[in-house]
Amino acid sequence: MTDLLTQGEYEALAKSITLPANAFIDGKFRPAASGKTFSTVNPATGAPLTEVAACGAEDVDFAVGKARDAFEDGRWSRIHPTDRKEVLLRLAKLIERNRHELAVMESLDSGKPIYDCETVDIPETVHTLKWHAELIDKIYDQVAPASDNHIAMIVREPVGVVGLVLPWNFPLLMLAWKIGPALASGCSVVVKPAAETSLTTLRVAELAMEAGLPAGVLNVITGSGAEVGEPLGRHADVDMVSFTGSTATGRRFLHYSADSNLKEVVLEMGGKNPCIVLDDAEDLDTVAAHVVQGAFWNMGENCSAASRLIVQKGVRDALLDKVQAHAREWNVGNPLDPSVRIGALVSKAHFDKVSSYLETAKDAKVVMGGKTHDGTHVEPTIISVSGNDHKLAREEIFGPILTVIEVDSFEAAISVANDTDYGLAASIFTANAKRALRGARMLRAGTVTVNSFGEGDISTPFGGYKQSGFGGRDNSVHAHDQYTQLKTIWLDLNDTAGDAID
Repeated sequence: MTDLLTQGEYEALAKSITLPANAFIDGKFRPAASGKTFSTVNPATGAPLTEVAACGAEDVDFAVGKARDAFEDGRWSRIHPTDRKEVLLRLAKLIERNRHELAVMESLDSGKPIYDCETVDIPETVHTLKWHAELIDKIYDQVAPASDNHIAMIVREPVGVVGLVLPWNFPLLMLAWKIGPALASGCSVVVKPAAETSLTTLRVAELAMEAGLPAGVLNVITGSGAEVGEPLGRHADVDMVSFTGSTATGRRFLHYSADSNLKEVVLEMGGKNPCIVLDDAEDLDTVAAHVVQGAFWNMGENCSAASRLIVQKGVRDALLDKVQAHAREWNVGNPLDPSVRIGALVSKAHFDKVSSYLETAKDAKVVMGGKTHDGTHVEPTIISVSGNDHKLAREEIFGPILTVIEVDSFEAAISVANDTDYGLAASIFTANAKRALRGARMLRAGTVTVNSFGEGDISTPFGGYKQSGFGGRDNSVHAHDQYTQLKTIWLDLNDTAGDAID
């Protein structure tokens, strides 16, 4: 188990850390070409943390150029796969060695509870990098069936220079989800972290150089979506973009690709994920624990959050009693206190957005919560609505608000669950194995869990149907597909005149 420090030790560490401030390009920290900066603040206190380089199109050009140089000269793309593996394994070890520093940095920048950073984000980041590193020299190419006079080889090649655009809700983990397979495949990358949460990405880039990653292979450009994200998405020398974030922003990257070089685009976007509890579900106390974890983990700032509880009438009241009991254990407080489960929302703007949904709840029934704290925190809230047409049931809130919808039957539950523009994740609780599997097949979502909340693990692909995803999957061996091109090499073995075979 992760060795947690005390609140006092975390606060002392927070005071001693030197926070990175500049972009990281070609192996060095560099200010923005314009000299501009922006403030990153601690969302739990509103206090400034540091000034970060506000990059622009000129910096994007410079970073992409350095990434292209690194890719073309083969310093990473053409070295032996085992050598790439060793570098990534060293990076994983360095992250683990610096885990407390990175956890505090992540908590300060995002408002996440230090408990989550230490027990989930850092360990999963390390595991992800190790998993993809170990896969590097274990993916085999293929030989297609052909005649005796031909050999047809199907080989993978790195796609080239890729842009990796990160969200602010899991800065470290989403970085690992993307650089793990991208670097394993031999690509050079330009990472754009969210403006709200740039610090740990910059620190990992520094650790990557210490691990032996060649200069120019991993670049980090900081700044806004308009000044950095769009130029990266439109850049003619970027071969592929992988984006995680909102559906609205994901749409823009498809336009950027169409308007530029038709670069490949992979999108992992929003969700309004259903959690179905049928009246034959066993052990409602365990079910309730999963419901609470799904709804309130990471303050609900999670694209796969189980934000719609679709519960069959016969167990509704009993389940909600147990859900409330578990939710009361999720206390609000200082993110650096390891006993706190609900930290601050990532920014004032996001707090205002989430808290505005509490006003929407006036025409619904607030079962629990509904209050805000200090203009930074929203407490775990459960709201019962009359049907799936309510705004709280349709829109992705991205906060600790669970919407409850009562249904009469299994068929109604599946119908309500699928009645959404999204299709990222879903869960179903029932003691009937056939109904569980039938429901899992009927649910239009990229990941369906049975009698649990979760996202699978690193070995299972993660991505969505409908407006939750496009073009590929994160995690698993399938994540490597998006960072590679397939090439057919056709060898003609015929003994032709003038080209005899010895």
